Amino acid sequence: MLLKKNLILNFLKPIVEFEYKLKQLNTILMFYKNINLLHFLKKDIKQLKTNLYELRNKIFQSITPLQRLDLVRQSNRPTTLDYISKIINNGIELYGDRGGNNDLAMVGGIGYFNLIPVLFIGHQRGKNTKDNVIRNFGMASPGGYRKALRLMKHANQFNFPILTFIDTPGAWAGIEAEKLGQGEAIALNLREMFSLEVPIICTIIGEGGSGGALGIGIGDKILMLEYSIYTIATPEACAAILWKDSTKSPAAAESLKITSSDLKLIGIIDDIIKEPIGGSQFDPYRASIYLKNQLSLNLNILISFSRKKRKKLRYIKFRKLGTFYE
Repeated sequence: MLLKKNLILNFLKPIVEFEYKLKQLNTILMFYKNINLLHFLKKDIKQLKTNLYELRNKIFQSITPLQRLDLVRQSNRPTTLDYISKIINNGIELYGDRGGNNDLAMVGGIGYFNLIPVLFIGHQRGKNTKDNVIRNFGMASPGGYRKALRLMKHANQFNFPILTFIDTPGAWAGIEAEKLGQGEAIALNLREMFSLEVPIICTIIGEGGSGGALGIGIGDKILMLEYSIYTIATPEACAAILWKDSTKSPAAAESLKITSSDLKLIGIIDDIIKEPIGGSQFDPYRASIYLKNQLSLNLNILISFSRKKRKKLRYIKFRKLGTFYE
């Protein structure tokens, strides 16, 4: 996958340059008429493709937490609506919080997942600057969280499982958001999601930041895409708060334990969903298959439990978070 030069992350440059040269070589081959030479060159290209795969694999096995954050912030990474279009059949988006607001940074609707009627909710980022302005860069307002809660109550009434997709740097932190009750809206969602009787599966598909992520992040199962991050504050904000120096972001990212493997180890998330090497943006279709398979597996387990058992297990799950032994 070739990216525009000005969008290439530093750690991806060796891969992009290799891909570019391989593409040039393929173009040159089109003009060769010597069959014997063509045969040998095709064998070389096949070996180069193997080398490229190995290079990509090597780089992505050792990327740092901060590099993961840069990766999930790329504009070509699949968003909530991208995944919904691939894993939900007959999806219908629903709008509004019944209070005169329809926040486009939070999307939700109903559809069929493996023939099961479900409700989906998720943060929605933009694909370009204009779209990001419309979507407020995936930072939901109080109206967005109230819309999410309205839809979740609808799902609870009609016994629809709930699938949430988390991808936000945080809730909208503007003065207007505070005036409209941002903290209260998120806190209410936290309380109400604990009381819902239907299965809830939350998946971090990109950047899961602060209370903005938690506002739709209380579930029976918390899943996380392999290269996604989940954090109380961005590494940049953490470095600025602790050391008054944003250049210490790499150290902050390491200390925060924001990666899927770290969070699985300490019990914050339940499962890690594999991504194609290079991230979901490298192969969105395959990424959606991995996501659908994991959601299907967990949903089938949760549906088999009684409502009372699900609520009890959900309570126990979150009561255990943060416990430690000296």
